[in-house]
Amino acid sequence: MSARLSGRLARLLNLVPYFIANPGISAAAASAELGVTSKQLMDDLNQLWMCGLPGYGPGDLIDLSFSEESIEVTFSAGIDRPLRLTSTEATALLVALRSIVEMPGMVDPTAAQGAMAKIESAAGAAAFAQSARSDADRSTHDPGPAVVEDPSAATVRHALARSHALRLVYYSASRDAMSERVVDPIRIVLVDNHSYLQAWCRNAEGVRLFRFDRIDVATELDEPARPPAAAVEQPAALELFSDDPALPLARLKISAPYVWVLDHYPMNQVSLEADGSVEATMRFATLEWMSRLILGFGAGITVLDPPELVASLQERANAALSAYQDLEAV
Repeated sequence: MSARLSGRLARLLNLVPYFIANPGISAAAASAELGVTSKQLMDDLNQLWMCGLPGYGPGDLIDLSFSEESIEVTFSAGIDRPLRLTSTEATALLVALRSIVEMPGMVDPTAAQGAMAKIESAAGAAAFAQSARSDADRSTHDPGPAVVEDPSAATVRHALARSHALRLVYYSASRDAMSERVVDPIRIVLVDNHSYLQAWCRNAEGVRLFRFDRIDVATELDEPARPPAAAVEQPAALELFSDDPALPLARLKISAPYVWVLDHYPMNQVSLEADGSVEATMRFATLEWMSRLILGFGAGITVLDPPELVASLQERANAALSAYQDLEAV
């Protein structure tokens, strides 16, 4: 609750200077730019109308003239410019932007780098005085070389923005083969440090995830995307992996005390043994992520297949045992 209230407070404090800079803007245009619904915007304006300077008499309150067609600030109560980022906030925002720029398809690198330059310029030298004290911090401030976006990632983003269908030439790691298919883009999601296109695959007639670094060629088609309504409403979460045959499938043996994991992870029960243990299957995105997940359950979950996942777990277990033995020898 406190996080929602603090988020709304920050939004309210920035609305007044925004509308001063954009007098007469319509509610529809403002809500689109601000990333909120028209209803939320009107609720915020009604709230602002009752705020102002201490004393809270009619002459001290923020005064607005607003409707769906036009919004204007007639008295700002001194809130004439947007909030400024602190040094910590500016640095955190820059680090986040640099991280997301490295994820294919998530943002337009040129736009993100322009935003970073504006943040650095607005924050000024004082915001980075502390970071300039060490080489490591100076490297954080260094913008480095420009990131060139992969042409396929740019095509996917452009098609998604225009609601156009795509033809993909895609490498399927589970089948070790290339395939060509027409898809209707839904959204871009980030899972385990990999960006994916979530789309309705017309070939498979189902929602599928396409990892950006496995898209060999993307061609935007001159036809509208038409994913089924149920597919668009489907949440962009790990359960999407459960029915995606393009992803590797793990076969697991789950001991009786750990069968509760079936309710928390996208697993399909295959059989129930006499001792209460369960055999189940689960789709996964990467060996690294799946290995970390399984190791967290210790002896409670045993991997039966695929061999590469078994080998990954054995390698990690041997490395941990070796490190433990090295500590005992000290």
